[in-house]
Amino acid sequence: MKIGFIGLGIMGKPMAANLIKAGHELVVSAHNEAAASELAQLGASTARTPREIAAQVELLITMLPNSPQVPMASWAVPGRI
Repeated sequence: MKIGFIGLGIMGKPMAANLIKAGHELVVSAHNEAAASELAQLGASTARTPREIAAQVELLITMLPNSPQVPMASWAVPGRI
């Protein structure tokens, strides 16, 4: 399955890595460049905006730190989903 993953922090990056190891194709947010680079080395693709991620995947996972980040990633800012 092709999965999009937004939120590559303490919890998100290991979860995304496990999805890749399980054989899923991942598109991750390039917002955290260091984490996105690590996951790209494992085989993930990167995208600049949540909208770009959503356009490429069957399932979108967010692992964001708190409630205010959800609308920022999904609809409150131009270029979002």
